Amino acid sequence: MTEAAPIALESAAKHAALIPIDPARLGEVGSLPGAFGPPPLRGALRLAPADFAVEEMLGFEPDGSGQHRLIHLQKSELNTAEVADALARLADVARNAVGYGGRKDRRALTSQWFSVDLAGREEPDWTQGLAKVFGDRVRLLAVAPHRRKLRIGTLTGNRFRIRVRGISGDRTAAEARWAQILAGGVPNYFGPQRFGERGGNVRQALAWFAGERLSRRSLRDLLLSAARSALFNQLLAERVRAGSWNQAERGDVLQLDGRGSWFVFGINDAPDDIAHRVDAGDLHPTGPLWGAGEPATGERIGVLERSLTAAYPELTAGLIRFGLRQDRRALRVMPRDAKLLWQGDDLELTFALPPGAFATSVLKELLQAPALLPEQAPGDGMLAHPEDDLIEEAG
Repeated sequence: MTEAAPIALESAAKHAALIPIDPARLGEVGSLPGAFGPPPLRGALRLAPADFAVEEMLGFEPDGSGQHRLIHLQKSELNTAEVADALARLADVARNAVGYGGRKDRRALTSQWFSVDLAGREEPDWTQGLAKVFGDRVRLLAVAPHRRKLRIGTLTGNRFRIRVRGISGDRTAAEARWAQILAGGVPNYFGPQRFGERGGNVRQALAWFAGERLSRRSLRDLLLSAARSALFNQLLAERVRAGSWNQAERGDVLQLDGRGSWFVFGINDAPDDIAHRVDAGDLHPTGPLWGAGEPATGERIGVLERSLTAAYPELTAGLIRFGLRQDRRALRVMPRDAKLLWQGDDLELTFALPPGAFATSVLKELLQAPALLPEQAPGDGMLAHPEDDLIEEAG
């Protein structure tokens, strides 16, 4: 393990200023490099909502008293906004009286938490009301009093159960790849749902930054998030190509696993100790979520990150103009509580990820690209977590 620091310095020598691609194509994530070579498997993903099951991990128990109601439900073929709107109408409250810990995909079976601030109003019959609006697409699991609104960042993570049908490829190689993923994690890319159908959210952001008016105000956060995420992905892709996405060198900003706190790897830090902690998954290198201010990184990594402004001036300037500030996101994500199970011609994967991480980043290393295409439901354009990098990064 003590060899890791020199390896990181050697790989860092490959870093140079980013070579830009067409900004309008930044949301097309299919060309982002994987960490371990070509994926060993092919298969069909999301043939039915139950093939992609997501369970939110709340991380605390309801208070048992208070004017809010925590509502736990299971939904399919619905996005988060549709359910939140319906809950507000049922309770006869303003839309901003409804909270949730994160947005979830439409084409999935999702177990999700919401909160509704009743503020002295009579509580509706949630079961009957939801059934009237959504039929069997929503199933109420629990309702409990609570003192606070549920907000983005309050979840401890998400648990996934994913079935890939009609598997072909080298199963022995897939099991070896799975072991690599569990031991060292995967690049923490923002997934395709962040960018909308065919990456169109980034193109819309570029048009908006150039002076075009938004068709509706609610697009603002979605487009800012897409632009910021695309820049992060490009920086991460460069570090994947250089082999340094999972290594640290002086000047890197390192994040403690499972926490938002971070520090700069400086001259007073022992390289062998840092290398050991990165190798063990206790520390992760980070990349910039762009905004006003200077990246905290130094030395060669700092030069690389600052080259984003020269490579993509329209996006970096637009994010600053609309009030975003510099933040950080881990370059690596480690799946936890993970299992791989062959079921005839199908494959079932279960794993947990921290808030803000995308299951597609894990699947990308196992499955060839066509299997991932159904993740972008045409016309949906919804994000998995549209606010998580606009306020305080949760993961």
